[in-house]
Amino acid sequence: MSTELIDAAPAASSRGSADRPPATNGPLGAPPKPPRVPKRMPRSMQPLAPLTPMQVLSRSILTVIAALLFAFAANLMVLSHLQHLVSQQQLTDSYRAQLAAGTAPVSEGAFDKTLLPDGAPVAIIDIPSIGVHEVVVEGTSSAVTKSGPGHRRDTVLPGQAGLSIVMGRAASFGGPFSRIQELAPGDTFTVLTGQGLQMFSVIGVRYAGDPAPPAMAAGQSRMILETARGAAYIPMGTARVDAQLVSTVVPAGQRQSAFATLPPQDKEMATDTSTVWALVFALQFFVVAEIAAVWAYRKIGAQKMWVVFVPVMFLAGLLVADQVTRLLPNLL
Repeated sequence: MSTELIDAAPAASSRGSADRPPATNGPLGAPPKPPRVPKRMPRSMQPLAPLTPMQVLSRSILTVIAALLFAFAANLMVLSHLQHLVSQQQLTDSYRAQLAAGTAPVSEGAFDKTLLPDGAPVAIIDIPSIGVHEVVVEGTSSAVTKSGPGHRRDTVLPGQAGLSIVMGRAASFGGPFSRIQELAPGDTFTVLTGQGLQMFSVIGVRYAGDPAPPAMAAGQSRMILETARGAAYIPMGTARVDAQLVSTVVPAGQRQSAFATLPPQDKEMATDTSTVWALVFALQFFVVAEIAAVWAYRKIGAQKMWVVFVPVMFLAGLLVADQVTRLLPNLL
């Protein structure tokens, strides 16, 4: 009997072990862990869906607009000052040669009895107190005042009997008249013309609505310096500096222009729309260059495209920006 009990014990033991659930890694009696679910990829690492044709078109248009805005800002705030510096150097050499030869203009006509073209040098103005040394050119349109202060055609030259008006930019293209509002009554400056050196004394600074100085007596000479008023590149009006000639008055030359015949683009704060056609061609050139760049990007790759088309796009953008600046006020 004892032997049967001994033989039954292992059998019972084996049956009990077969009925028990398999051992787990967790605490006794804990349920098994659920299978691990892979984490979702972060949104930033997920592949982007391809752009629709409308999105591609919108991106291209925004890219073109951004490039044009950049070219415009770079031309107006940086390159315009370099253009003005080069123009002034060329005008200085040309005008000093005319003074030495005695052919500097003293009227609206040139030495060979032809009408002075826009941009021809007619005087050199020096205002040491505000650091101005500029060659004055004939004409006051936006295209002309890029080179330097412009003399309004319907007025006499500085120092001649009558009223002379010189208009200069306040911020772009050198901003030669950016500080004329700092001039105080009694300050003096000089203007060199083909008739000699003329000296002026400042009467005062005035703005829109301020009373003008008393009328001149016969045979006197007066000069008005005009520029834009307001923050840089944001003109809000016009500032004028009146000055009286204190040296000897020189005879006035013959003039063919009058205020009634003065082109609209030559008046203060005016824009020049006479070359809008050039802006259209510049925009067409820019668009053609953009299309060619996209084609090259797909055919020859990004690296070669950048090497070839970056200078072309830069030139096209500058051409557009230069034409747009003509549409801005001539005193900006």
